[in-house]
Amino acid sequence: MAGELTLSPFLSDALVILGAAGIVIPVFARFRITPIIGFIVIGVLVGPYGLGSLVERIPWLYYITISDPGALTPFADFGIVLLLFAIGLELSFNRLWQLRKLVFGLGALELLIIGSSLAALFGLTGMLGWTAALALGFALAFSSTAIVLPISGTRTPVGRAALSMLLFEDIMIVPIIFILGALAPNAQGDGWSGLVETLWQGGLVITVLLVAGRIALPRLFAQAARTKSPELFLSASLLVVIGASLATALVGLSPIVGALIAGLLIAETEYHTEVELIMEPFKGLALGVFLITIGMSIDLREIGEQIGMIAVAVVGVLVFKAIVTGILLRLMGARRSTAAETGVMMASPSETTLIVLAAATAAMVVDTETAQFWQTVTAIGLTITPLLAKLGQVIARRVDGAPALPGEEDSAEERTIIVGGGRVGRLVADMMQTHGKPYVMIDTNPDLIAQAKRDGYRATFGDAARGDALPRLGVETAPAVVLTMDEPVLAQRLVAKLRQTYPDLLIVARARDTDHAAALYRAGASHAVPETLESSLQLSEAVLVDIGVAMGPVIASIHAKRDEFREQLERDGGLSEKPKLRTSTTG
Repeated sequence: MAGELTLSPFLSDALVILGAAGIVIPVFARFRITPIIGFIVIGVLVGPYGLGSLVERIPWLYYITISDPGALTPFADFGIVLLLFAIGLELSFNRLWQLRKLVFGLGALELLIIGSSLAALFGLTGMLGWTAALALGFALAFSSTAIVLPISGTRTPVGRAALSMLLFEDIMIVPIIFILGALAPNAQGDGWSGLVETLWQGGLVITVLLVAGRIALPRLFAQAARTKSPELFLSASLLVVIGASLATALVGLSPIVGALIAGLLIAETEYHTEVELIMEPFKGLALGVFLITIGMSIDLREIGEQIGMIAVAVVGVLVFKAIVTGILLRLMGARRSTAAETGVMMASPSETTLIVLAAATAAMVVDTETAQFWQTVTAIGLTITPLLAKLGQVIARRVDGAPALPGEEDSAEERTIIVGGGRVGRLVADMMQTHGKPYVMIDTNPDLIAQAKRDGYRATFGDAARGDALPRLGVETAPAVVLTMDEPVLAQRLVAKLRQTYPDLLIVARARDTDHAAALYRAGASHAVPETLESSLQLSEAVLVDIGVAMGPVIASIHAKRDEFREQLERDGGLSEKPKLRTSTTG
């Protein structure tokens, strides 16, 4: 009949998801609660064990529930792929190489010790056969990449430790699933040969991606940038991440490996900031879909029937994993606060736990009833991960006395914010004190901050890249923000974020060289100071004066040389006007 509106299941589910995002994100942001919990709660409410179970009796609930939870799985998987892609964009090959000892040292120890210990517990107590015990033990040893990294970031000591362990776990997904297939009761003995074949084919595909990516990606994104079309930039970004994910998936590797490599390759180009900004909404929405699917797997009635056993299992797994992870970090030299916070945050099982349990069930290694019980335990663990992160922060402060960010009442004073507490940051703070200008210094290194406070500097611990750190320090009223850290990618990203949020803010940034200075100006810096240029000019000034050249001509020549570099920055950076190099010379 004309005028009737019939919603397909796909459109109905899409409306529920978009409506959930529109409600959850602003409401939870208003109360400063991570939306992760909100999405999981929405999944519980609209899923088959929540309001969805009442659709037959109350038909209109069809329009506010998920009618086909299985149809969301591809979107949830895509959310994980985009998350790993975003992680790759934040890293670089140099930074990943620096983490190699943590990834293959700490990461390997964490997975092997926790997995084998839990397997031994299940096997020796007679709860499960040894094959099932191994499968369940290693499944529970995984931690959630999708939930932990958005909370911890990758720049803080906690974030670096979590990233290293999670990267190793992501690498080990495929070997573990192949081993489960080889151990299955009906296995034909070809599991091990299949693993070897996957590994050599995967190595070949990764090599091709690395070589081809370094050659093709700069040209691809340069062409997209010339068109000045956001749609083309988005298309190119999706083409790269989906193509790399499919390439690794076709040879049996996890698609998240391809997504991570794609992110790493783009991170080496000058277009990574634009790619990150344009992909952010898609990553957030897809990750929200994944979290809703986690909520939909929670059956509150089943939990009520087995509340005692489930509670014991959840607490047992969380406590054991937190203790083992914390001890390993301490043995590897981490601070007590870092070890405590990371251990508690990494304690819950993972979305990968669900994948491994599904594979073990399909291979008849683990029976269906056991798998369902531990799937419920995993879903509960994922739900409370943000709460564990908060608990970890509280424990860390008590264990090590790490200073917390000041509250709103501490940020009433208008003061310059200095990001970075190293040598350059301290020098800027010294000059601010000399001229009686208020300031606050922020850094993610607790040792630097503790020493700075002992030396009389006004300093606080925090990650300036996180959304709430600078606002809590009063960035809205700050006369200026000075970026002094020697991390070019982070500095450029932070400049772009600050300029977008605070168009009139004075942003002064330390640049590694003139190329980096040009990139900072393009990102929105008010002033960029290339340290290589200024050190060279000051060296020249010192030697010229000391060998007898008059101070006046020397200063004039320094200014002339600085003007030459202004023109070079204008040419190389494609800037509309000549940038300012606000620096001072002696004299």
